[in-house]
Amino acid sequence: MDFLDLPARTAASGTVTLPGSKSISNRVLLLAALAKGTTQVRALLDSDDTRVMLDALRALGVGVMRHQDANGVDTHDYEITGADGCFPVRQVELFLGNAGTAFRSLTAACALSGGTYVLKGVSRMHERPIGDLVEALRLLGARIDYLGQSGFPPLRIHAANLAGDTTRVRGNVSSQFLTGLMMALPLRQRTTTIEVVGELISRPYIGITLAMLRRFGIEIAQDGWQSFTVPASARYQSPGEIWVEGDASSASYFLAAGAIGGGPVRVQGVGRDSVQGDVRFADALALMGAQIEMGPNWIEASAPATGTLRAITLDCNHIPDAAMTLAVAALFAEGVTTLTNIASWRVKETDRIVAMATELRKVGATVEEGADFIRITPPHPSTLTPYAVIDTYDDHRMAMCLSLVSLGGVPIRINDPGCVAKTFPRYFAEFAHIVR
Repeated sequence: MDFLDLPARTAASGTVTLPGSKSISNRVLLLAALAKGTTQVRALLDSDDTRVMLDALRALGVGVMRHQDANGVDTHDYEITGADGCFPVRQVELFLGNAGTAFRSLTAACALSGGTYVLKGVSRMHERPIGDLVEALRLLGARIDYLGQSGFPPLRIHAANLAGDTTRVRGNVSSQFLTGLMMALPLRQRTTTIEVVGELISRPYIGITLAMLRRFGIEIAQDGWQSFTVPASARYQSPGEIWVEGDASSASYFLAAGAIGGGPVRVQGVGRDSVQGDVRFADALALMGAQIEMGPNWIEASAPATGTLRAITLDCNHIPDAAMTLAVAALFAEGVTTLTNIASWRVKETDRIVAMATELRKVGATVEEGADFIRITPPHPSTLTPYAVIDTYDDHRMAMCLSLVSLGGVPIRINDPGCVAKTFPRYFAEFAHIVR
């Protein structure tokens, strides 16, 4: 197994320019593909998940061209020639890896595109539930078969028989189901309402979806967070050019490093004007005592004036991905930290509650885990176990979060560090740049 040994570090400072947001990148690519006109997508994230989406769009017949600079080197800018509502290729098999944003949104779009499609992924993707989305699409006339276990990928999709103007989806499993529905429903050209059953988790990610839809000419009527109506007149129109914000979830690792290692650490690419909910991770760090400054396109974090973070109890529904970083920051806080409303961790790249509890125990923490919470008591007296071997479960966020343990002055080993390629291929190089 590949591994990376991180030496003991105690300080962090510097500036990091963030890669593009995964959440925005894959939304923008699909919307540009469905729109009328050509879209110049600037500063797209270059990662496994976006490559999966780009490959899928090419297979569906969408025009995708990557720009090069004056020296012929590939840039992060793309030209997407929209299909004006219908994918040109009506029969194809798509391999989508473990990219939930791609799998869920393409399931919905393909189900309403009038073709026959097979959607597959890696084995972990086939363990991630999709039944709620499939049932919501079936209420609208979609015809979808499970090729393995009922409720899970892989899927075979047939041309839909349009039926019904209202559908329902549970809100407490994954916000990606609602996102997929909202992005696909303009293809029906019928006024359609989505009713959310129960509490909607990860609402800021729906906020990203609504913001991106507006950029492509789609206004969705909302009744709070309980129903969303797409009008029959909705048609995707290219904005011509769109820039991808830096990834706010990735910002959390560096901001936490600044709070733990003294700082200041500044991240560039997200800030006060961001549409991403994970910028509120900075508020959570402030609750732990960190000193936070913020501009329109940057955030900076430093250690508390007292020198030590303090434990918090926090409902993390609004920052489910970035909350993982808080679990590691808890190792450096005085007191017991409790993170609640994180049930969605269980249906991500791995069961993140189990994985996080397992790895934090390796470095000396006492951890209690529940269906939707994790409670962390740091080692006493604030000493971490050196030379821990951290398993990452093929989960990019586990690898990036747990790199912060090395700031406790202990060396650690990260197994399978290459899993960060899913969203941040250069993460460990950037991390090494700010720690000492």
